[in-house]
Amino acid sequence: MEIGIRILVAFLFSQVVQIGAQEEGESGCVPGFQVKEYQVEYSGGFQKDRPLTQVFFDDCAGNDGVVFEVSHPDFQVDEEMNLVARRDVMDGGTVLFIHGVNKQADDLAQVDIVRAPPRSLQKLRGRIGLGQMQPYRSKRALFAPRMHVSENMEPPFPKVIGTLEVSVTDINGRLIEGPVRLQVDVNDQNDNRPIFKETRYAGEVLEGSPTGSLVMTMTAEDADDPRLQNAVLRYNIVRQSPDKPSPNMFYINPESGNIVTVISPTLLDRETLPTTQYELEIVAQDMKGRDVGLTGTATATITITDKNDHAPEFTHSLFSASVDEGSTGVVVNLTVDDRDDPATGAWRAIYSIINGDPTQSFEIHTNPDNNEGMLSLIKPLDYESLVFHTLLIKVENEDRLVPDVGYGSSSTATVHITVQDVNEGPVFFPDPLQVTKMENVPLGSFVASLNATDPDVLQSQSIRFAVLRDPANWLSVNPVRGTVNTSANLDRESVYVHDNKYTAIFMATDNGSPPATGTGTLVIHLEDYNDNAPYVHPSVVRVCEDAKDSVVIVGGRDRDVHPNAGPFKIELGKQPGLEKTWKVFRVNNTHAQIMLLQSMKRANYQLPLVVTDSGMPPLSNSTEIKVQVCTCKKNRMDCNGASSLCSNLMMLLAVALLSLLGL
Repeated sequence: MEIGIRILVAFLFSQVVQIGAQEEGESGCVPGFQVKEYQVEYSGGFQKDRPLTQVFFDDCAGNDGVVFEVSHPDFQVDEEMNLVARRDVMDGGTVLFIHGVNKQADDLAQVDIVRAPPRSLQKLRGRIGLGQMQPYRSKRALFAPRMHVSENMEPPFPKVIGTLEVSVTDINGRLIEGPVRLQVDVNDQNDNRPIFKETRYAGEVLEGSPTGSLVMTMTAEDADDPRLQNAVLRYNIVRQSPDKPSPNMFYINPESGNIVTVISPTLLDRETLPTTQYELEIVAQDMKGRDVGLTGTATATITITDKNDHAPEFTHSLFSASVDEGSTGVVVNLTVDDRDDPATGAWRAIYSIINGDPTQSFEIHTNPDNNEGMLSLIKPLDYESLVFHTLLIKVENEDRLVPDVGYGSSSTATVHITVQDVNEGPVFFPDPLQVTKMENVPLGSFVASLNATDPDVLQSQSIRFAVLRDPANWLSVNPVRGTVNTSANLDRESVYVHDNKYTAIFMATDNGSPPATGTGTLVIHLEDYNDNAPYVHPSVVRVCEDAKDSVVIVGGRDRDVHPNAGPFKIELGKQPGLEKTWKVFRVNNTHAQIMLLQSMKRANYQLPLVVTDSGMPPLSNSTEIKVQVCTCKKNRMDCNGASSLCSNLMMLLAVALLSLLGL
């Protein structure tokens, strides 16, 4: 029995060693049941919750989440890997199968149920003092002391790690109690170095931060037993680069890994430090930092960030520029210095004109590339009005300054602008010049006198006039005096007249060097003269051959306007006898009604009419309209073939004469 237990202990130790080897990356452990077959003695039944045997299952990864299923529903494997009955069982069969499974292992073990010895043998055991085997036992008689081994032991294997002395009384040497669960503890060795998750970390701190300001936190991990000092880490800064202005600008908390500033706020000045980035080499050491501990290393890069603690300053207190009068665009670029971080709100400049621009002729914008202020003219300047302009410019940052810093005198500058004289073209006044004239005035009639002055009042210059655009060629201009006269008849009804207005453009040129030209507009409002006779519209009308249905409407039109147009008077021509066949009635001031007094054959007739306007004196126009006499039936007018019966005024007279004779 002692030999068997020594073999079992050796087997368990070999499994422990295999587990330890797996930590080092070896594959000696075979996941699953370490013992595949078991025997359970049956003698009259199995008591609820009483262990029958203990199974040995190892997934080589800690048995996390392992689940056991027993082929007989009345049995189960408890948390200590003991096969127990769920209730009192009288018959469990001859064999049970146990299925163990989790993510790492999936295996099957067999449990054979064998019959107990005959009752006579049990009595014999009792008489000779060997102890009678009962179907139920209330407590264990065997105890296995806990054993310990160290991980990473060297071969050869297996190794004996301890000895059990077990005393049993079974005449046939069969196991009465057991097997006993042997617990072997693997003692951790410091065989894992601390490891940072990253080899390089980045953090930042605002310049001028108080001493003790948190910059960043660095932590490492150690795979050794966290309950032992093997995994208790301590942190230390072993190198700072550069080491100016102090080699100890930062401090790391040995236990938490928090990095804080230890340099004074006044020295933590981004603009005076030799660099804006510092590199720290951080070491994490286990064994609480003792010399025997293992170490891991990482690098921390700390950036000193900027705050707006420097006001922008103009590079010069006075800027000067010259511009031509009448021009626009950029006048001068204003330069500034700012010691804060470029391309940040603490560096970017905002310019404003605080004095010297009452007419708001200037504006200033920031050049995003170089932070310069671009002063521009948006309204032309006049040399004759003001030669010198003095502006006061202020510069600020996008971000506010820190409370203990303000904008000083260097944040303002003066700009002198000198306006250069340029020969400007003459200016017409008024522009446009508007006059009113009657159409058809005699040739050479005076129309207007142009007025143009030279803005260059400080120079003595002469002006000459010329026609630039005269669409109908009606006008001429005296080149010296600027008087405009007619060179053709002014016609209000011309296609060049719009809304009774005729427009011409003139130019005036000085004798400067080089000469300059200005333009002016003349608008002539033309009054109407009764120079257009009226006419009748439409020129072709249709009537029915039946006199009672023969009525048409015509109207008078005139190219003149009131009072030289309507009301119109429309009447029959002076030929005798027309009034017997036709009659004209006035409808309104512009239209008349023509009525056929008797039936006529279908044909075309020329009807003479006289139309007179209301001008003073009035104009009359004798004209003819074509009258088509058509056949009208059921509200339909048929004029086909009317043109074949060509007639004229003589035919109308003949018809009228026959009517008078009663034929």
